[in-house]
Amino acid sequence: MITRRIFLGLLPAAFVVPVRAAADHPSVTFMGRVGDELLHAHRQGTVSAFMRVVQRYADLENISNESIGSYEVPSGQTARYRRGVATFISRYMADQSRNFPVAKFEIGEATVDKDKNVLVDSKVFMMAGQTYSVTWKLNWDGGTYKVADARFMGFSMTGQEKSLFASYIAKHDGDVNALIVALNR
Repeated sequence: MITRRIFLGLLPAAFVVPVRAAADHPSVTFMGRVGDELLHAHRQGTVSAFMRVVQRYADLENISNESIGSYEVPSGQTARYRRGVATFISRYMADQSRNFPVAKFEIGEATVDKDKNVLVDSKVFMMAGQTYSVTWKLNWDGGTYKVADARFMGFSMTGQEKSLFASYIAKHDGDVNALIVALNR
């Protein structure tokens, strides 16, 4: 039997809006989906499998702009350059998948840094038993999140690309077209 006292005691609970669990935050849910697709691509181990994930979830515009550094992409070559960047990332991931077999991953919490970037922590478990942490930087683009960078083992993927691309362009007398050709081979 519900008495007036029990009813009044339960009344506030009826108006409490439940707080969403961290796992339900859109950025964490997004990274769970990305992680699942990356693991599937990893098990296939092909450039094309990784390419599908990269094209779907990477912020290729931002990654490409960051990676080119102080150089400028020649007029009319932006789409070709971005395709090359996607290919470069996909090749790198396919190569690494052969050398470092992954067993599973866990998605952690999302935070916002001082620059208002959404960062999602994750942990990768290797088949050989090692683990390492990856922090994913996300941008909001077109009504969804996009991966703008991945930081692991002390370096940033975009930072590494920027260094490699600058070195390649410098070795080719500042010719950005040489980089674009190499990225699209």
